[in-house]
Amino acid sequence: MIILGLTGSIGMGKSTTARLFAEEGVPVHDADAVVHALYEGEAAPLVEAAFPGTTRDGKVDRALLAQAVVGNPDAMKRLETIVHPLVAQARDRFLARARADGAPVVVLDIPLLFETGGEKRVDAVVVVSAAPEIQRQRVMERPGMTAEKFEALLAKQTPDAEKRRRADYIVDSGHGIEPARRQVRDILAKVARLSSTH
Repeated sequence: MIILGLTGSIGMGKSTTARLFAEEGVPVHDADAVVHALYEGEAAPLVEAAFPGTTRDGKVDRALLAQAVVGNPDAMKRLETIVHPLVAQARDRFLARARADGAPVVVLDIPLLFETGGEKRVDAVVVVSAAPEIQRQRVMERPGMTAEKFEALLAKQTPDAEKRRRADYIVDSGHGIEPARRQVRDILAKVARLSSTH
């Protein structure tokens, strides 16, 4: 089974590209969605114990949690020690299920793949990218987004040019959905040829 790591900076179209892989029948593991589910389930009591007052009705309130951890590296680390192992367990269950189902390829959608050393855990990396002006336009359309917030988010992420350089495959999402779909199919065809030679 070939494991593809899917990543891309904010506003590059990573979620859409993940959906395109799923539409081709590839099992996709979405780290953000897993965190979301954890915050509504098993992680909530652990987060509340570490950061009292950050849950409401048994679920993590992301706004309250952000107030408790953003800008505080120690608090961020404490949160990561709670969440990362749970995300890893969910990922391992996902991979075991995909193997048992005989999936030839799976996608791990990992927002901060290079930033967290995730490229070591996958067979190949797919980076979703687009021109900077397209990226800026998409991000600025998000509710509550400001130029300052956007710059701060970018500063935390490995630069797009660096991601592209380190990628095994690139999906350019700047030309609409059908060209992106063709690129996804092209990647899957190449990966299928790779797996048949192993």
